[in-house]
Amino acid sequence: MGWTPPAVGARGTWTKTFTADDVETFARLTGDHNPLHFDEAFARRTRPGRLIVHGGLTTGLFNALVAEVLPGPGSVFLHQEWDYPAPAYIGDTVTAEAEVVEARADKPITTLRCIARRDDGTEVLTGTCIVYTMIPADAT
Repeated sequence: MGWTPPAVGARGTWTKTFTADDVETFARLTGDHNPLHFDEAFARRTRPGRLIVHGGLTTGLFNALVAEVLPGPGSVFLHQEWDYPAPAYIGDTVTAEAEVVEARADKPITTLRCIARRDDGTEVLTGTCIVYTMIPADAT
């Protein structure tokens, strides 16, 4: 079986609606209890104006996309660069989209352009990821 690189221009998506429970679970796992995620009175007085989702939850959509869709099972990040042009709010549905910009034929390494958008089209995360796909020894 071995490595068959995905085609340049191939795309994949992953969508999730973020809930208060997602935010609470993330905080419990990581210890990040920033009031921007939990204290409505605090959040109202900040630029976003209301409770926001942890950036780690938004980037987590790409963990799922890379492992499940593109390039697929066995894939892990080697490098990530993220920008957060706008927040995702609790209750937002966010779609992560990755596009292959380079795929090496000699090694299972893929470079992806990544954008996550709220349902209203607002970009909440942009960046580039380099992914390595682990190929089981018995697949070569």
